[in-house]
Amino acid sequence: MEHKHHHQPLHQETPPVHGNPNPPMGHAGHDHHSMMMDDFKKRAWAVLLLTLPILLLSEMIQHWLGFHLVFAGSKGLLWLLSSVVFFYGGWPFLRGWLDEMKSWQPGMMTLIGFAITVAYIYSSATVLGLQGMDFFWELATLILIMLLGHWIEMKSVAGASRELDLLVRLMPDDAHLVHGNHIMEVQTTSLKTNDIILVKPGEKVAADGLITEGETYVDESMLTGESRPVAKKHGDQVIAGSINGNGAIKIRVSHGAKDSYLARVVKLVQDARQSKSKTQLLADRAARWLTLIAIAAGLITFAVWYFSGNGLAFAMERMVTVIVICCPHALGLAVPLVVAKSTALSAKHGLLIKNRTAFENARKISTLVFDKTGTLTLGRFEVSRVVPVLPELNEYELIRLAAALEQNSEHPIASGIMDKAKSMGIPVPSVQKFNAITGKGIEAHVEGKDIKVVSPGYLKENQIPFPPDYTADLSETVVFVLGGDEVSGFISLSDTLRPESAGAIRDLRRENIKPVLLTGDRLEVAAAIAQTLNMEHYFAEVLPHQKLDKIKELQQEGEFVAMTGDGVNDAPALAQAQVGIAVGSGSDIAAETADIILVNSNPADVVSLIRFGKATYRKMIQNLVWATGYNIVALPLAAGILYPQGFLLSPAAGAVLMSLSTVIVAINAGMLKIKGRQP
Repeated sequence: MEHKHHHQPLHQETPPVHGNPNPPMGHAGHDHHSMMMDDFKKRAWAVLLLTLPILLLSEMIQHWLGFHLVFAGSKGLLWLLSSVVFFYGGWPFLRGWLDEMKSWQPGMMTLIGFAITVAYIYSSATVLGLQGMDFFWELATLILIMLLGHWIEMKSVAGASRELDLLVRLMPDDAHLVHGNHIMEVQTTSLKTNDIILVKPGEKVAADGLITEGETYVDESMLTGESRPVAKKHGDQVIAGSINGNGAIKIRVSHGAKDSYLARVVKLVQDARQSKSKTQLLADRAARWLTLIAIAAGLITFAVWYFSGNGLAFAMERMVTVIVICCPHALGLAVPLVVAKSTALSAKHGLLIKNRTAFENARKISTLVFDKTGTLTLGRFEVSRVVPVLPELNEYELIRLAAALEQNSEHPIASGIMDKAKSMGIPVPSVQKFNAITGKGIEAHVEGKDIKVVSPGYLKENQIPFPPDYTADLSETVVFVLGGDEVSGFISLSDTLRPESAGAIRDLRRENIKPVLLTGDRLEVAAAIAQTLNMEHYFAEVLPHQKLDKIKELQQEGEFVAMTGDGVNDAPALAQAQVGIAVGSGSDIAAETADIILVNSNPADVVSLIRFGKATYRKMIQNLVWATGYNIVALPLAAGILYPQGFLLSPAAGAVLMSLSTVIVAINAGMLKIKGRQP
């Protein structure tokens, strides 16, 4: 047997990322985000109201629409209204420009700030007597579209963060604390370890803990992705945020709210959002370069048009358009939006991503190593055969006698026999003169008779003949029930395969991934399981410390290895694999060293994870291609390359295109979904 322990602390220190367009959406982060969103909305409304009179007072608009509106001070009024738009509407961009300059990291705000400042100063100069057309209407529409673009963009980011918000909101505010004979209503946050709380039918569980009284079904789908309600009885673990079914239960709280499974998931998601992958760093670098290219292209455009005799106003307009259209909003959002969406979606489906790069690398996996116990199998012994030898004994009686001896043992075999007795509804008798036979079994008196439950080794040692029905099946563990020194019957137990394992292996083959079985079990057991699951490759009799070497061997053969395991002894191998996937049911979030944690120990989730990793990477690349491709096409148009053919892009049209590009990227990110298994 491989012994698994998975009670490990979960914490991960992630350094804060500067300039992250997705602040972690805890309550504080979320409130700050909402305030900024409201601020942009308020400024956009004000600018919209001021833009209407600015348009009416602008010569160019009057000329286009064929009316005339000039009166004493009309130019002064136009300048005054535009100044309000520039300073009030443009303030977020001007402040952002200043912040970027302070840290010597010119970005989007630098571009917008520079563009609107150039437009405003030049237009103000025309009011004071400089020859040329003013830009006031372009300035106002540009700021209006920028504000709207930012507002829409922030709404998209908030949308991508909503799944995480839902996780945060799963935690109920109040709990029913059992205090002596009465029940007090208390805040969930005040609960302490070992408090007893009551959860009524239909309510949310307020804290992680163990059931001390009552039986029920619990819906954990929002936390683990497991759609079926899970049966819970005395001694079972429940997770805060899950929904209680039809029975009232009392729970002994196992830790306070801030250490709950849900709180740790939220922290993990926030950390994952902030841990940058190579794709994201690539996008950041591209956005920085685009900023520098835009400023350079703007200045070159200005110089070319100005010195070719097209006048200051025209040259300024081209420069402003180039700078506006190059704003790398779409590029800056291309990856973070997908990150926000994928991380939150994963958490909702029981896939917790700790390392973004490993998650994106899921697309490269060529070999997937499964640690057998607890991953492909259920990790617990179940009775597979009950064979009475004496004619006066039946299955019921054989299990009754074995259960009497095993009732106080912690051994996995004992648990299997006790589960069988419970499922058959057998009352277990008490025992006297209990004695352990070292390494071979146990004996005791049951209802006055001397009964033993022993291994095949005991029979060999004491030269007790094996019953004629007995055949050694290597995938089973067998115990014999003896009355005195005579074999009464035997019970076979085996670690059952998970029902989903065969389908998961088949799906991996469809994805061209080679499944490999790794187990400490005997060679024959491993071969039997590999054959059942149609796995060609397996390593058997591997000791815990040798697991790491097996992963290295595969890597030396040029394989890109993912490892799936569920215990402390898998930790070195999980760390060695290019992608370490820990499986751990419920709150037992497995080894620190894993990159990705599957909350359910379901091998089918591994397939979902790989497919989702591929889909996420595809979305990032689509967004990056769109954002850069758009700029490659739009920049020459903005610079006026088609001017001789009579086509010119105005600053406002440039701003519309830029905002549209951002919205397309946001919508594309929003379409990311986790696909289930294929039938």
